[in-house]
Amino acid sequence: MPLNRRTFLGRTAATSAGVALASAAATTPAEAHGHGRGRQRYEFTVMGTTDLHGNVFNWDYFTDAEFDDAAHNDVGLAKISTLVEQVREEKGRRNTLLIDAGDTIQGTQLSYYYAKVDPITGKGGPVHPMAQAMNLIGYDAAALGNHEFNYGIPVLRKFEEQCDFPLLGANALDAKTLRPAFPPYWMTRLRTPCGRGVKVAVLGLTNPGIAIWDKAHVQGKMTFPGLEEQAAKWVPRLRSMGADVVLVSAHSGTSGTSSYGDQLPYVENAAALVAERVAGIDAILVGHAHVEVAERRVVNKETGREVVLSEPLKWGQRLTRFDIGLEWARGRWQVESVSAKVLNSASVAEDPRIVELLGDEHKKVVGYVNQVIGTSTAAMSATEAPYKDAPIIDFINQVQTETVKAALAGTEHAQLPVLSQASCFSRTARIPAGEVTIRQVAGLYPFENTLEARVLTGAQVKDYLEFSARYYVRTPAGGDVDPSKLTNADDTPDYNYDAVSGLTYEIDIAKPVGSRIAALRFDGKPVEDAARFVLAVNNYRASGGGNFPHVAAAQQVWANSEEIRNTIIAWVKAKGTIDGAGFASVDWKLTRDGTPVF
Repeated sequence: MPLNRRTFLGRTAATSAGVALASAAATTPAEAHGHGRGRQRYEFTVMGTTDLHGNVFNWDYFTDAEFDDAAHNDVGLAKISTLVEQVREEKGRRNTLLIDAGDTIQGTQLSYYYAKVDPITGKGGPVHPMAQAMNLIGYDAAALGNHEFNYGIPVLRKFEEQCDFPLLGANALDAKTLRPAFPPYWMTRLRTPCGRGVKVAVLGLTNPGIAIWDKAHVQGKMTFPGLEEQAAKWVPRLRSMGADVVLVSAHSGTSGTSSYGDQLPYVENAAALVAERVAGIDAILVGHAHVEVAERRVVNKETGREVVLSEPLKWGQRLTRFDIGLEWARGRWQVESVSAKVLNSASVAEDPRIVELLGDEHKKVVGYVNQVIGTSTAAMSATEAPYKDAPIIDFINQVQTETVKAALAGTEHAQLPVLSQASCFSRTARIPAGEVTIRQVAGLYPFENTLEARVLTGAQVKDYLEFSARYYVRTPAGGDVDPSKLTNADDTPDYNYDAVSGLTYEIDIAKPVGSRIAALRFDGKPVEDAARFVLAVNNYRASGGGNFPHVAAAQQVWANSEEIRNTIIAWVKAKGTIDGAGFASVDWKLTRDGTPVF
């Protein structure tokens, strides 16, 4: 029984056979040219999204308003759907494919709600809004992203079950059998007017960092080898199975760098390396890095052929469009040309079909995030948090410190002083004076990080702070300082700068990186190298995220699976009041040759 394009083999079959072979219906004569007795050519289009992170609508649940940024981008699948339909109308629906490169079910309060508040895994639970939207739009395949594992494997499996398209992960293996835990690839046959079908294969690759970032969920269950290694295994197989065109959907950036240092032997952002070193790939849809790469051409070292890479901007801000031209020559289809560009979702309206489909879910989540859970005695803002010790970051550290102290009570580590790290995840985060809602508290911590406790020495803490201080642009003493030009040195993002509470220190930005930390004290006394501390730290940092020194190898004395965001929300509910008098203090400051900057 032949399969149509909207069906694919089940997980067990797909894992063993590794393929979902589909057959497109006939195309119109206008969809190809040069057929008949002359040269036969065919062109089709592959569209791609990545890092959607739970964005269905052009809405920011943390500000309770339409999404907007400095560039006036828009977000969401409702906008993407309109772009997709425009391309399908231009090219003919049967001459197009639509794929995704991962990080789909985490990132907004909409996606959080259906993982935790009204979970899709519950008895008679709802269908995930991302599955509903992607099914309606008509995705053909999607690669797994690392954030797919944030809520645990049961949530991911339920989401997979709800999707009308396969979730691909050639390098997501069962830890015991080392066989693919998800379909490695998807394959389809596009029919052409000349009657010769074009076989197109999509290989899905995910990020090896899952093994450390979501260790609590995957350890002993799944393992994640490198992208290059698995591409070298699967691409020749796809070619031997008759694939005329091989596409890769890779949840991995193009930079060739890794944020987990030596924690894993694999490269995190390996997409360009795969293009360069693995023969037989025509194009790669890139994800994970959250940067826009309209078109990048990488020459494969073995074949000398160009591989075209494209990464559309995150959250549905862009749609990648690959146009692929083929010619029938020497008894087979040959790829003649590949080009890529990105389409801006801000240029179109939301698809009313998506608005109608998920309007009720959206309203339900808006109501949830606007629940009042407590009050604050004063307004707190993150605007200056990247360069000043701000009460709003002290608040996060206070909750984390209290949580770890309570968890260690009665243990052998109970007498060690507890330090805490926190980052400014959003410079627009704020807590108002008066009533405080879930969305306002959640806005302090938009990621699903969990909390751990690791033991560090005084010398290691100083190294940690020195590494964090690389975030500041070296600024000589004298003259005015422009805060807008002070941070993000070497493109270090805000979330990779940590403020540490529980001790006091200065950061001398007139000094070179590595020798900036001064006056490091605990309880008013200089910190000794051999002193021991417990650091309350998020699991991303503890697992090597950001490549901070020492912490990933440090002794873990406690960890839990509750998101830090929820811990903060529960703290506010329990206390009833956020009172800065109990936690706000200036523990660190920027200096230039010992003189405070501010």
